[in-house]
Amino acid sequence: MYEHRKPTGVPATTKPSVVFNIRTSKDPEHEGCNLSLGDSKLLENCGFNMTAKTFFIIHGWTMSGMFESWLHKLVSALQMREKDANVVVVDWLPLAHQLYTDAVNNIRVVGQRVAGLLDWLQEKEEFSLENVHLIGYSLGAHVAGYAGNFVKGTVGRIMASTRLDPAGPMFEGVDINRRLSPDDADFVDVLHTYTLSFGLSIGIRMPVGHIDIYPNGGDFQPGCGFNDIIGSFAYGTISEIVKCEHERAVHLFVDSLVNQDKPSFAFQCTDSSRFKRGICLSCRKNRCNNIGYNAKKMRKKRNSKMYLKTRAGMPFRVYHYQLKVHMFSYKNSGEIQPTLYITLYGSNADSQNLPLEIVEKIQLNATNTFLVYTEEDLGDLLKIRLTWEGVSSSWYNLWNEFRSYLSQPSNPSREMNIRRIRVKSGETQRKMTFCTQDPKKSSISPGQELWLLKCQDGWRMKNETRVPSRSWPEGPRSPDVHTRTPLSTHMEESYC
Repeated sequence: MYEHRKPTGVPATTKPSVVFNIRTSKDPEHEGCNLSLGDSKLLENCGFNMTAKTFFIIHGWTMSGMFESWLHKLVSALQMREKDANVVVVDWLPLAHQLYTDAVNNIRVVGQRVAGLLDWLQEKEEFSLENVHLIGYSLGAHVAGYAGNFVKGTVGRIMASTRLDPAGPMFEGVDINRRLSPDDADFVDVLHTYTLSFGLSIGIRMPVGHIDIYPNGGDFQPGCGFNDIIGSFAYGTISEIVKCEHERAVHLFVDSLVNQDKPSFAFQCTDSSRFKRGICLSCRKNRCNNIGYNAKKMRKKRNSKMYLKTRAGMPFRVYHYQLKVHMFSYKNSGEIQPTLYITLYGSNADSQNLPLEIVEKIQLNATNTFLVYTEEDLGDLLKIRLTWEGVSSSWYNLWNEFRSYLSQPSNPSREMNIRRIRVKSGETQRKMTFCTQDPKKSSISPGQELWLLKCQDGWRMKNETRVPSRSWPEGPRSPDVHTRTPLSTHMEESYC
């Protein structure tokens, strides 16, 4: 909800320059048709469909004064997905192409203009706010918030408002009356992709919707070049990296429109650290959801944080796995920080050698949880190879090995035992247990590997409620994945 106040930094005599352009052609060079509030004949001539869905795309602050390429891609994706819909671009470039502080002061005016158009459309007999979806990027997300707050009507509410990496500066941590909130529409979903880098938050970090989704933790997006920070500064390409991170929210939304058969799922979690540990892959009680246009409306939730991993490009979908590994040792009593890798072998494909990220210290004689993900659908998992790296490939891993060595008693044995690994698929919610190929050989040391197969000796694979069926693409493997007969009869510990 926003405070209704007069903006500063805008001369009283200046009339806001806001144009509502309905896109009637898939050609990005086509100028479209400009709507005029109060002109019903023009509305008809522009081909506005009163009974169809209506999308308002609202751009953000601009340094160039021109539309960027993402806008045309979003328009095209919406036209492809919803062929009868009205796609309206809210062009406020003259008010956005200013100093950032002045552009911020102008968003209230733009929001009022959007609300004014919606109020006028509501006077038409067949038009309904329940068919309206506001899509705002960066500072445009805050414009959408104003529009949702100012529009008239208590019976009908704007159906949905999607915020694509809402701008953070001048909005982070402020009172609810001065920023976005779930009250701006019947359902508000937010994608956060650039919340903090180099100590700077371009996108807002705090949750401001019904569900707030943080792809890859909401900061470093794969494929945006943050693996070469020094080079980016040296060659002056850091602005391109920032743009890539910030715009990733738009491309994730476009992906959800054009790749319906490859939906990306996010999982509710209290913070990024717990998600990286693989603790939060549950779909019980609406704890998982599609992202972007396919998001399931969860009106009862508020400021619910959700996380997922993605690929570097479209389609962004990956396949998440939770690994529960019980590690114990007969010889070591100190701390062990091994460098572990795992390879998953499936009926469709095999994974790469995946590192097990140690978010917290490895606990011996305890169950340790990890998150791994693959870019390919492996199918039904068949076996696992666990590898303990013998020679550290980085200074960080070398330091971990050295610390482990110092923490050991005299003449330590660098060895631990693993008898089983329990696996849970985030996308299918299926659970499986893998046991060592040779029950008498469960130890592993640096430079060695351990093979595990599906357990046949009293351990069973347990199913749980799967992700919403409406979101899971139909395919030849779907029945097999969920109806396979469990191999055995016992499961030791429940999953989160």
